[in-house]
Amino acid sequence: MDNDRNAELEARIADLERRFPRSERRDSVETAFWAVMRNVFPSETRRHMKAAGREQLLAARSYLDHWIARMDASHAEEKPPVRESIEVE
Repeated sequence: MDNDRNAELEARIADLERRFPRSERRDSVETAFWAVMRNVFPSETRRHMKAAGREQLLAARSYLDHWIARMDASHAEEKPPVRESIEVE
């Protein structure tokens, strides 16, 4: 019985995936995710989670800024190629 039910559900999912473009599926999943967030987590918890997510993004930004600055510094230290003048007669 469970195998029949699983096969039916898998067929329905495959049908939905064929009918909806990937971008629409992503939007639907995102909408469902936020609906669950609103219904499961209290507002104070959601505020903390949002702040934590922001902090993670700021940490990623500072990490990238650090390595970008190091790359810029190493490029600034590189000496330009020596140019040679050749006289043509």
